[in-house]
Amino acid sequence: MIDIHNHILPAVDDGPTNEQESINMAISAVEQGIHTVVASPHHLNNTFTNKKIDIEKNVTILNELFKSKDIPLTVLTGQEVRINGDILADIEKNEIATINDSKFLLIEFPHREVPYYTERLLYDIQIAGYVPIIVHPERNEELRANHRKMYNLVRKGAITQITAGSLLGHFGKEVERFSHQLIESNLTHLIASDAHHVTKRPFRLKEALDLVRKQYGVETYYMFVENSHLVIDNMHPNRLEPTSIKTKRKWFFGRK
Repeated sequence: MIDIHNHILPAVDDGPTNEQESINMAISAVEQGIHTVVASPHHLNNTFTNKKIDIEKNVTILNELFKSKDIPLTVLTGQEVRINGDILADIEKNEIATINDSKFLLIEFPHREVPYYTERLLYDIQIAGYVPIIVHPERNEELRANHRKMYNLVRKGAITQITAGSLLGHFGKEVERFSHQLIESNLTHLIASDAHHVTKRPFRLKEALDLVRKQYGVETYYMFVENSHLVIDNMHPNRLEPTSIKTKRKWFFGRK
């Protein structure tokens, strides 16, 4: 398995605080059957700044460390960029790290809202030749409340990645249910761990994919597995035609 979003680099953000904790995460990943991870530290999220050149250096160091410990895990370069109006300029300045130096870029929204300029920015990113991957949209309050906005972002070319823990209920019932509805409505394309630690925020990727296979079938399971491979190979993931979110469950917000 490939995990395209996690925080395995030590002492750069809210992930592991030292190399030993990164080693523990690597061992845990391998035990789950993960052989490749994309290190994606936070960037410009009002707390952490991790520019491309620094991430690349840390990835090289970590790969050498894992090799010296005989841990069969490959770390690729990535970055979780908080959405902002300077992304394209920062790409030109070589400060933004795409996934494995591909055209795919992990973009994070604030927890509560979707900035007013989002659709235009994501369009401009695509015109520039890149593909935005919206990470954990299920954890964004506005997207959970405004189904049409979620649908439009995907219809206009954005890729989305839900978190393994969200599917398993570790972020609450609303997030869990919305995650499943995104799958049911073909509004998500990737599942990743967003792992931060061995205990507090572990990988859980195998558990989530096993749930997908059981609940949605082998074809859907393999689509998610294959899409992670396609992204790191700089190939567009499989996409199904997005559909409107429909539900009769009383818990869900009214559609807008």
